[in-house]
Amino acid sequence: MLRMYLLQNWFSLSDEGVEDAIYDSYSFRCFMGMDFTGENQVPDATTLCIFRKLLNENGITKLLFDSIKAFLDRHGKLMHGGTIVDATLIDAPTSTKNADKKRDPEMHQTKKGNQWYFGEKIHAGADAGTGYIHAIEVTAANTADVTEAHKLIREDDEVVYGDVAYSGLSKREEIQNDAHLSGIDYRVNLQKPYRKNKWEPGLGTYWFAKLEYDKSRIGSVK
Repeated sequence: MLRMYLLQNWFSLSDEGVEDAIYDSYSFRCFMGMDFTGENQVPDATTLCIFRKLLNENGITKLLFDSIKAFLDRHGKLMHGGTIVDATLIDAPTSTKNADKKRDPEMHQTKKGNQWYFGEKIHAGADAGTGYIHAIEVTAANTADVTEAHKLIREDDEVVYGDVAYSGLSKREEIQNDAHLSGIDYRVNLQKPYRKNKWEPGLGTYWFAKLEYDKSRIGSVK
């Protein structure tokens, strides 16, 4: 089950997707240690889901994450000094056709762009030099990105990059009240003022837009 769980994470597969992939892939079956006589059956998606919940409830996933982070740090794969903060939405089933006849109470709905989502949000801090994630926070989907940013910053970070969702980060109370966090250089996208009538079109406006675009591209490295 642990090997199946690892394959799912390494190849970004759904529960059903990794089950199908193991049946179809020779290398996956070898890694799983399964024979090719058909006697060993691949664990189904539901079994994997239950196994993953057991890992989370017993703190095993955090131990795995911390161990990998320590390994990368020990071998010089984390540069330190700078962090990229970002967040992503994870969908959850919206159906109430279950034993409790209701949606998961830990999930929530939120609107991004013109589309509604139901689920949770993963807030991640990644090493600006290598792109490796070093910190994760999980909240309901309707939690604002900027409210969790201070939890993703390391003690030795000197600069933090973020997209427009982190506007005003440096002015937040939890940042201002911390000696280390208040001294960091926050390179965060602005609210696109160059698209308003405030400024006349010209080379200066276009250059400002290019700078903001480049800051967004730093976050997309992850």
